[in-house]
Amino acid sequence: MESFFYNLVPVAIIAVFVVLLLGLVNLIRGGSSNRSQMLMRWRVILQFVAIVIIVVTIYLARG
Repeated sequence: MESFFYNLVPVAIIAVFVVLLLGLVNLIRGGSSNRSQMLMRWRVILQFVAIVIIVVTIYLARG
């Protein structure tokens, strides 16, 4: 189970990075503010999930 979370950490970080880049591209192009808000919400949710995954991975590695 520990290796599952260990392998999931990079996936979660990449997902946050991709959503952040999509938000920046939308901002630079002057895109829809609704889309910006949606991307911001997804980024916050994905950051929370990534932090939870990292904490669980650390917890399992120590125990």
